Amino acid sequence: MRSWLLVAFALVLAACGNKPRQPDWLVDADGSQDRFQRAYLRGDERVANAEFARLMRQLSSTGDPKLIARGELTRCAVQVASLVFDECAGFERLRADAPAEERAYADFLAGRLPADRANLLPEAYRGVATAGAFDARKLESPVSRLVAAGVLVRTGRADPQVMLAASEVASEQGWRRAVLSWLGARAILAEKSGNTEEAQRLRRRMALASETR
Repeated sequence: MRSWLLVAFALVLAACGNKPRQPDWLVDADGSQDRFQRAYLRGDERVANAEFARLMRQLSSTGDPKLIARGELTRCAVQVASLVFDECAGFERLRADAPAEERAYADFLAGRLPADRANLLPEAYRGVATAGAFDARKLESPVSRLVAAGVLVRTGRADPQVMLAASEVASEQGWRRAVLSWLGARAILAEKSGNTEEAQRLRRRMALASETR
C-alpha cells in the first residue's frame, strides 16, 4: 500500500535522468501515509486524523484524481484491516474519474470484485480475490496481510487459520485496534463453535490488550 504513491511517479522521475530530486509533496505524502496507517491500526485517533488530513492536503495539491483516490483508498484499506466494513464514501465521490485499477481495488476492499477483474489488482491480492488464497509469502507487509485477511472475512471465506495469522500479525506489530478486532472475531467464532474455553481465553487477551498504564 505504501508504495503506491512512489510507484505512480517512478517512471516520470526516471525519465528526467540522473536521480532527480523527488517532489516535496511526494516525500511528505509518503511519510504521512505510513504514519496514518500505523496510528489508525494502533487506535491513536488524534494522530491518525492529523496524518490523514496532511496526506490528503499533499495529494490534492497535484490535482490528480488517481492519487487523491489512492489516498482515500488507504483509509478504506486500514479500516478493512481492522474489520471495520463501512462504505468507502471518500473514494466513491471520486469513482467517476478514478482509473480502472483504483475502482477494482475499491471493489476488492468492499468484497464485490468479480474474478475476471482481479488482474487489475496488485499481484499480491489477486489470489485472494479469485480463490480466497491467503499466501503470506506474497503479502510482504503486515498491513497488506491484514487487508487481505479482512477481505476474506468480509466475503465469508476466512478460515480459523487466516484469522489466527491476522491476529498474530497485529500482535507482533503492537497495533492495539487491530489486535482487539481480530481477537474479538476469533472469540465470536469460538463461541459459535461451542468452544467456550477458547473464547474465554481470547477475551482475557482482549482485556490485557485494552489496558493502558
